[in-house]
Amino acid sequence: MQEQKKIISTIIKVLIGLGSFFIIYLRLKSDLTPEKLDLLADLILSSKGVLCFSLCLLLIPINWGIESYKWQLITEPVEKVSFKTAMHSVYAGVCLGNLAPGRATEFLAKIIFFKMGNRPKITALHFINGMFQLCITYLFGLTALLIQLNQFNNENIWLAYTTSTIAILIFALFIFCLVKIDLILNFITKKLNKQQALDDFKYRFTIKKLLQLFGLSLIRYLVFSFQFILLLYLFHPTNFNFSIFTGIALYYLVITTIPMISVLEGPIRAAIALIVFHGSGISDSALALASVLIWLINIILPSIYGYSILLKQNFDFKLFGKR
Repeated sequence: MQEQKKIISTIIKVLIGLGSFFIIYLRLKSDLTPEKLDLLADLILSSKGVLCFSLCLLLIPINWGIESYKWQLITEPVEKVSFKTAMHSVYAGVCLGNLAPGRATEFLAKIIFFKMGNRPKITALHFINGMFQLCITYLFGLTALLIQLNQFNNENIWLAYTTSTIAILIFALFIFCLVKIDLILNFITKKLNKQQALDDFKYRFTIKKLLQLFGLSLIRYLVFSFQFILLLYLFHPTNFNFSIFTGIALYYLVITTIPMISVLEGPIRAAIALIVFHGSGISDSALALASVLIWLINIILPSIYGYSILLKQNFDFKLFGKR
């Protein structure tokens, strides 16, 4: 029986790898045409390109290190784990998140680093943790939207209104989650662990913890926004005006609101970039290259590391159950 579990676990790991790298291939095949590759090679090999790209790479561990520390903080009342374990959980989640729209499968990899009895609560905290980052993204994005609302023509104004409506609904849901965190954690735990009689769990967001989580989310937002700024500056060094900064805030607002289907993620991101950076003077090729590079830097490279972590991890075939 144990041998069969090992075989099935190995098959799952192989399928995760094949699925992830197939999605990467499809995305790069559509985005990195020979012309764009020539332009990318010329820029990356220049002194300015080496500097910008090196800075972007150096910011990867800072970006995901902040997220790992947030994850450690928010899960601490349920189960204390080391920063290393929290980091492995986050990177593994980045890898598995590639396999479903809206990164819906991310939590499946993150929870396997926690005790089985705690996993229902950890699952709920995964989604609440994501809302902290969403709120910061929405605050910047909605501010930029108010500034640049006139940039949206009649054909694209629906995107502004749809995004704003979803953002307001997310804010409302987030406030409910903060207020009713005990109710949510206990409800999910009892639903997933029906065979157990469980006592109600007490979880409170203190003012200190809220400030920490919002503060870290803000710093992380500035980190990956700065990465995007570096890439856009690399492709468009002249006339780097205020509209580019508001365009970045709008870009992150829209892509975090619309669930991405991995295979179609490239064309969708490119189309969004063309809308929000309209009038900035940045060429279509530059926008496409910047969007695919930020995806490679912040998702694919961490996914490769996350996959190496998953290869060493034993998969549980019963995700939720008794302690």
